[in-house]
Amino acid sequence: MSAGTNPKKKLFEQFARVAKSLASPNRLDLLETLAQGERSVDALAQATGMSVANTSHHLQILRDSGLAVSRKEGLQVIYRLSDDQIPTLMGCIRHIAERHLAEVGRIVREHFQARDVLTPVGRDELMARVKAGETMVIDVRPEAEYQAGHIPGAVNIPVNELPRHLETLPREQEIVAYCRGPYCMLAFEAVTQLRQAGYRARRLEDGFPEWKAENRPVDRAAPE
Repeated sequence: MSAGTNPKKKLFEQFARVAKSLASPNRLDLLETLAQGERSVDALAQATGMSVANTSHHLQILRDSGLAVSRKEGLQVIYRLSDDQIPTLMGCIRHIAERHLAEVGRIVREHFQARDVLTPVGRDELMARVKAGETMVIDVRPEAEYQAGHIPGAVNIPVNELPRHLETLPREQEIVAYCRGPYCMLAFEAVTQLRQAGYRARRLEDGFPEWKAENRPVDRAAPE
């Protein structure tokens, strides 16, 4: 059987389309942003620091490979992930890179572990601690991302607003902060501020997309 008629080869060609679309740091950034909730092209460009034209180009590739879908809303084009398991796929890539690429290990040590040597809170541990009343959970992402979906019971305090909320937080509970993913700096910044103010604080081990990908409960803000 020739390569042109081999059905397995044909399938591998299609799988390679998906893999090729992931081979871009800009597109990985877009996927992580979309994992927080659907966004317009303009909002995605602002969130990732790219031009609208460049953002549209990368989104088209993600759509053509089946990783994103779009819809029209007036004059805006709104994108979302095609599948809630995409953060799991990205997590697998991350784990392989962490284990086998020395450069990844160096970056993690210098830019992440150096900022926080305490062990992050696992998802199961978080649920148990919240149920026992030992922990308060804060979502430090922007309000729009929180409204699109968040961990049940989490209070939204965007990291730039945290200083004016410090005096209202409970001293008797540990505070766990989470944001967009394991290497999102928002949670690191929040934990630093909390510890400097004398609170017991840790990060969730990853972020909201990983929580959602495990089919754990998710709350959404009620429409006004």
